[in-house]
Amino acid sequence: MAETLRRVLNLGTSARSGEEDTAEAGPPLLLLGSPGSGKTALLFAAALEAAGEGRGPVLFLTRRPLQSLPRGTGAALDPLRLQKVRFQYPPSTHELLQLLCSAHEARGPAPSLLLLDGLEEYLVEDQGPQDAAYLAALLLDTAAHFSHQTGPGQGCGLIVALQTQEEGVSGDALQVSLLQRYFPAQCWLQAETPGPGQHRLRACLDPGGLGPRAEWCVAFRPNGEMTITPWPTQAGNLSLDKGSSSGGQP
Repeated sequence: MAETLRRVLNLGTSARSGEEDTAEAGPPLLLLGSPGSGKTALLFAAALEAAGEGRGPVLFLTRRPLQSLPRGTGAALDPLRLQKVRFQYPPSTHELLQLLCSAHEARGPAPSLLLLDGLEEYLVEDQGPQDAAYLAALLLDTAAHFSHQTGPGQGCGLIVALQTQEEGVSGDALQVSLLQRYFPAQCWLQAETPGPGQHRLRACLDPGGLGPRAEWCVAFRPNGEMTITPWPTQAGNLSLDKGSSSGGQP
């Protein structure tokens, strides 16, 4: 769902037309970054963006309740958008698989966006790459089922966040390489060090060959508010080589 995240990253930097607000769901997106790199904040911003598009609700899956809702733009203060975000907390891989397998039995309007935060917490319980592949395939199948329910021209997007290591290890590289087969579109988050008391990230979005790569600067103010601006072009490009020794991490 690179387009939803692209619109999130474009907030405040470009105007959005009504056509964009009803855009069909794009390919599934894998959001990658080290601990504390802002993955949850961006997922929540994507949830609010999708909730404001006038379509179905947003399903947000995470292993444990958020301690506080990440702050972003004024959309975070819109109670109507917050009401459309449905949080569910499967505590284990088994519970997550059960939830996804029973999605076709759920009543009510189908979600327009499916989000999973902390995929690595569910993969750590698995016995091997086959289990990770099964979970990834089931996520895609669930999103496809929701898309069928929403009807033509709508669709259900899918964004999954995965924590990567600060320094690449063979197991982490293998896991990322496997997931890239299911999620050709990826967004890498890399922490920057602008100065004392500041928290800034560099986000590089690769839509998997369906559009140009783009980069943004995601900054968090002392009060927790998130601001997003285009990354300066003279700063160079992040490396997105999927076969690198760091497992594809920039």
